[in-house]
This record gives sequence, C-alpha cells and structure tokens, in this order.
Amino acid sequence: MISFIICLALLIGGYFVYGKVVENTFAPDDRETPAVRINDGVDYVVMPQWKLFLVQLLNIAGLGPIFGAMQGALWGPVVFLWITFGTIFAGGVHDYFSGMLSERNDGASISEVCGIYLGNVMKNVMRVFSVVLLVMVGTVFAVGPAGLIVTLLGNKGVTGVLANPEVWLWIILAYYFVATFISIDKIIGRIYPLFGICLIVMAVGVIVGIFTNPNYTIPEIWTHFTNMHPAGKPIWSFMFITVACGAISGFHSTQSPLMARCMKSEKQGHFVFYGAMVAEGVIALIWAAAGCSIYKITGGLSTGLNDILANGQSAAIYDVCIKTMGGVGVALAMIGVIVCPITSGDTAFRSARLVLADWFKVDQNKMQKRLMLCVPLLAVGAFVGHLDYAIVWRYFSWTNQTLAMIVLWTASMYLFREKKNYWITAVPATFMSAVSMTYFFCAEECLGLSTKVAYPVGIILAAAFLGIFIRATKKPMKA
Repeated sequence: MISFIICLALLIGGYFVYGKVVENTFAPDDRETPAVRINDGVDYVVMPQWKLFLVQLLNIAGLGPIFGAMQGALWGPVVFLWITFGTIFAGGVHDYFSGMLSERNDGASISEVCGIYLGNVMKNVMRVFSVVLLVMVGTVFAVGPAGLIVTLLGNKGVTGVLANPEVWLWIILAYYFVATFISIDKIIGRIYPLFGICLIVMAVGVIVGIFTNPNYTIPEIWTHFTNMHPAGKPIWSFMFITVACGAISGFHSTQSPLMARCMKSEKQGHFVFYGAMVAEGVIALIWAAAGCSIYKITGGLSTGLNDILANGQSAAIYDVCIKTMGGVGVALAMIGVIVCPITSGDTAFRSARLVLADWFKVDQNKMQKRLMLCVPLLAVGAFVGHLDYAIVWRYFSWTNQTLAMIVLWTASMYLFREKKNYWITAVPATFMSAVSMTYFFCAEECLGLSTKVAYPVGIILAAAFLGIFIRATKKPMKA
C-alpha cells in the first residue's frame, strides 16, 4: 500500500513539476487560437477550460486505463512503476505536444502535423496509421460496452433480444453515426463533462473500497519485484504495450486536436493536455491496484486475476465494482465502463473523419460532406466489430504505441527547429521505439520471433532511430 501511495504522490507532483518544465519548454503565448480565429460552429468552438479538461479526459480514457491497467496487473505491482513514470515522462509529454502542435497549426490532425515536421512520406504513413487505429479504437469501445450491458442485464435475469450483444453493438454504432458528424458542442460539449466526472468518481470509489476492506491489501513493489504473469509473458515489452492508455497512448494524439480546436488560450494546454493524462494515469494506477489486491495469488503468480480476466473484460470490471462498492458499484459500472468508453468511441470516429477530411481536403462545414465520410467509416467499424475481440485489442495496442513513438519524434523535430531542449521528447521517443520494435519482432500476432532475437534487434533499431534524428539535427536548417 505504501508503494501505491508513493506512486500516487509522484503522479500528482509530476503534474506540477515536470508538467511545468514541459510547458516552459514549449513556451505558450498570447497568440489568437484556431477556436477564436476560425470558429466554424462545428469543430472549431470555444469551450471553457474546465470543460476542455473533462472532455479531453473522457475522450482519451474510455476502457483504456481500466482494462489495460487490469491486464497489466497480471505482471504484479511492478506495473505501478510503468504507469507512474510512463505518465510523467512519456504520456504527459506526448499528449501536451500533440495538442499544442495541432493548436499551432490551425488544429490540424496529428497526421498532418507529423507531415509538417517529418516530411510527406511520414505524413502518409501517419494518415493510414491514424485511420486504422481510430477505427479499431471505435470498435473496441463499442464491443466492450455492449458486452458489459449484456453482463449487467444477465445478472438481473433479463433474456431475449436485450441479452444479445449483437443488438447493443448495432445500437452503439448507430449512436456513433449521429455523434460523429454533428457539431462538437451539441452532445460532446454539453453532457460529456458529466460522464468525465463519473469516471473519476468510479475510480475514487474503487480505491476507497480497497482501503476500507481489511481483506484487500495492495502488495508492495519491493516485496513483489518479480514477473507474476501466470503465462510467463516477459515484462519487456509486453507489459508496456498492454497497459497503453494508462501510461502513454498514440490514440491520445488523435484526440488532442479536437480540444486544440476549442481552446481560447494556449496557456490552457498544461491543464487540458498534460493534466488529463495525469488524471488518466491516476485512474490506471487505481485499477492496477485493484487487480493486484483483490484477487488470489498462487505461487507468486496472479492466478486469481487471470481467471477473472478469462471471463472477458466486462465480467472483470463488473466484478471489481461489485467487490469494492457493492450495489452502488453496479450503477457506476454502467456509467463508467459503458457510457465512458462509448464517448471515447464516437470521438475516435469523429477524429477519423477529420483525418480523412484533412487528407482529401474535404470541407466539413456542410453536413452532406461530413456524411460522405461517416458512412464508410462506420461500415468498416461494423465489420471490425465482428472480428475476434482479443486479436483486435492486440493489434490496437501495438498500433497505438507505434503511433505514440512517431508523435514523440515529431515533437523532437519541432523542438530542434525551434532551438529548444528536444531531449525531453527524444528520450521517451527512443524508449518507445525500443518497446514498439521489440514487440513487433516477438509478439505472436506480429513476427513471433524469439526474445533472443527480438530484444537486441528492437534496441538496435531504437538506437538507429535516435542516430537518424541526431544526424538530422546536424544538418543546416532550411530558411
């Protein structure tokens, strides 16, 4: 429990200390923002700072810091370290720069931003990566809630059509269709902040339930500093890919432009982007603590947690809510892990629409043109939603972290051009390059090579990426 409290304190302190370092490095000023200058009443709409924060938190969170953190807890409390330091030095930095670089470039999608600083080849790579990732995120955040709704109704004895996850999947996709093309302030700006508050309240309820129940004890890192995964999966780099949204997530860079288009002042970036990532890190830390403390450990392995996760993410989340909050947990589970993921899913498809609009130069002021992009996107989402969920999640995780890697290199190039300290982004970019490349070589869904091959190759490639970047900094900049 002490190590959990220390990590929690580090996360909060990281927002005020390192978050300020990041902000000062970027140096926001008083220039007119895209929300004020463009303001089209659809995607560019000025919102107050508190609403920006809550909407950003809801957009980037969903099931990510919940289910990803619980899966990460299979490795034991060592996951606390990745959530804490990953959030402070990688995730928060990634989210801040993805949002602020978009803001500095008229609210451009992250693929267009990457093209500005890394060239046209990377722009096209990022366009494809972004759309693929966003469709998978939207699908993940539709299938998961649909399954949890069926779980909750099943526990209430409901049968028939309403107990069919297929029905709920189509209902959620229908909602996505509407929310993807209407003005951002019609639904997202009005009611999503309330759901963001619910997500926070649910996390608080879980940790209070753990602290007040004498049967639950959060294990210490120093007494469980081993690999506790029942299947023996290595910590490097599987844990770093699995936790994803709870530490650093490329998906966030696709969401940040949504709020970059709604900021009244650049100085709101620290609270909106870095602050929302820290809040998500706290939520992930709490759910990881739940996974480590509530379930049985056998022979130094997280067997109890593994068993409950085998029943599906919906059953696992429902079980934690019931064990920590009782009947109240059921209501919070419905709001926190049904509504909140859905709200991340619709903004995922919304972001995909904007990426395609920037890509093909399709003006989004007219509803007909927005529908022209929404219809095929949701059709693809419906198809992906019927694939094996576990496989979709694994590909989502790797694509997610690879996108984060590219965005951090983009921020590094921006800082170099501005003659600022680029190491605050280049170091986490190198680290995430090693994580992503190692996973690509050794994961079953990728190349499936031995770790004896994957480890050195992944690290060598990360070093090569750093070398390419350093070489680029030695070349004279174009006027």
